[in-house]
Amino acid sequence: MYIELDDQSSTPIYLQLANQIIRGIANKELVPYEALPSGRMLAGDLGINMHTVNKAYHYLEDKRFIQVQPKSGAMIHPEAVRAASASEVQLLKERLQPIIDEARCLRLSKEAIYQLIKECENDD
Repeated sequence: MYIELDDQSSTPIYLQLANQIIRGIANKELVPYEALPSGRMLAGDLGINMHTVNKAYHYLEDKRFIQVQPKSGAMIHPEAVRAASASEVQLLKERLQPIIDEARCLRLSKEAIYQLIKECENDD
């Protein structure tokens, strides 16, 4: 899986990294139980601080996309792809709402917003 980070983006590097790993899981490039590189190795490969990788891994672990085992490293969680719980759906809704509100302020129609979602889905 190729990871590209943009240090000019307003999205923090750790979140860019986490989002790309999530995309890899969604696209089946990363599968359950697959090992991820150590924080040190990935940081070296990407030219970023190891603490940034660790922050991304902790974020992913909190969201149950990966498991981190001391001395064994990180791997894709066996239930990374799963049916969403009601609380997970609510969190997604809370994260989407500001984006939808911003799109409305930019006078995008519902159809245009739906089209953006379809385009994001097709970028895989």
